[in-house]
Amino acid sequence: MPELPPRAGAAPDPSPTAALAKLACPACGGQAIWNPAKQKLICPFCGTESPAKFDEGTGEIVEHDLVTALRGIGDDERGWKRATRQVRCQSCNAISVFDPARQAQNCEFCGSAQLVAYEETKPAFSPESVLPFAVSEATARDRIRQWYGKLWLAPRALKRRALTDTVKGIYLPYWTFDAAVDARWTAEAGHYYYTTETYSEGGQTRTRQVRHVRWEPAAGSLSHFFDDDLVCASIGVHPNLLRGIEPFPTQSLKRYDAGYVAGWIVERYQIDLVGAAQRARDAMEAKITQMCARQIPGDTYRNLVVHTSYSGQTFKHILAPVWLMSYHYGRRAFQVVQNGVTGAIAGEYPKSPWKIALIVLVVIVFIILAMSGGGR
Repeated sequence: MPELPPRAGAAPDPSPTAALAKLACPACGGQAIWNPAKQKLICPFCGTESPAKFDEGTGEIVEHDLVTALRGIGDDERGWKRATRQVRCQSCNAISVFDPARQAQNCEFCGSAQLVAYEETKPAFSPESVLPFAVSEATARDRIRQWYGKLWLAPRALKRRALTDTVKGIYLPYWTFDAAVDARWTAEAGHYYYTTETYSEGGQTRTRQVRHVRWEPAAGSLSHFFDDDLVCASIGVHPNLLRGIEPFPTQSLKRYDAGYVAGWIVERYQIDLVGAAQRARDAMEAKITQMCARQIPGDTYRNLVVHTSYSGQTFKHILAPVWLMSYHYGRRAFQVVQNGVTGAIAGEYPKSPWKIALIVLVVIVFIILAMSGGGR
């Protein structure tokens, strides 16, 4: 896995002990936790509100050169800048990172109790920036209850359960990629034209319009800048659900500080920089091809060929907040996920076979009535 280059003039990382001391409650010494509702560090033991004096330096978030990183670099951009424990779920393989004093009983992603200690062979890349939680836990639960209320096909028993008690706040790993792309394309542009054709039907002569295509060569070029294209590095949350709550407002990113994730669970990325960069490149190529296709004149096209060149390629590792609810209904596992900044929700849920049967029955009755009415 590639490593990030050291930043010129970068100060050495604070030790885990120093990082934890910085987050201690000034009143009782307990571990302060970031509170999204108050946007402050709050002590869960005595309720003291601590000023969030985060070490943000200049406040600038560094974008790292992708080409340099993929060639291999040093280790000083690795680690969590705080003491952590890590466990891997033997069921879904998600790796959770949390404070040393916390005891993990079940996997936050799938609910399995099959957790084992995870020892890194090499520390993970340090997050460059973080999106602090903006949606509070109470608000997240209310929104999920409202979402459940709209699920007509869900079994009644599902709505009666206190599932929102299992809502957990988690920071998910993402990579972001920037790139300036220059593209040149060639294609055959198709222009429709019509001719009148005569044919016989039932002993009568009729005419109809027949469409044809006139092909001619076409070419063009375009330039585009991709800014903060996201590639999720989570394996704990189902990808289709994440697509349903994206995007995350990366313009609101804060420079990473351990204070923002104090008391929260963080998922360690398992899609490394190389794999994420390839996914980002594939997505960019697909978008550029679509943009070139829209430039082709005429009504249709064929044989589109696109040549691209990339420059200014940069990346960063960020943490994005979600509220996650994992539960079992019968023998199946389901997830509901909510964007911790925008509040967007996407979820899975069981469907009642009785309600589905009722819908089918209503449709059949409607068709029968329509057919009988049309036959009069």
